[in-house]
Amino acid sequence: VQLQASGGGLVQAGGSLRLSCATSGRTFANYNAAWFRQAPGKEREFVAAINWSGSRTSYADSVKGRFAISRDNAKNTVFLQMNSLKPEDTAVYYCGAAGGILWLSKFMSDYEYWGQGTLVTVSS
Repeated sequence: VQLQASGGGLVQAGGSLRLSCATSGRTFANYNAAWFRQAPGKEREFVAAINWSGSRTSYADSVKGRFAISRDNAKNTVFLQMNSLKPEDTAVYYCGAAGGILWLSKFMSDYEYWGQGTLVTVSS
């Protein structure tokens, strides 16, 4: 599975962005997917995950109520809608895909495939 993240950019605090992760290769509907992020000088952290059908989602406490993960298996794409953005949301956002697990993992090691990342900068 190849993943390509896009949609990042510069936005003011309180604004919104929608990230996309386009996939190709194997049948994407067989994979759980997730978004992680890495801020400068910090480790990569979990943001949100979605199961293969889109029926279950999981979020980090820091983004719960502001971000929404979704997917369109017909278009082989995962989305991350980010609202009420804060300066602390500034990071490179990565999408990952996991084919070997049934649960919604918050651990990077469970995701075999990764996109290249897209930069989100939130100004105060």
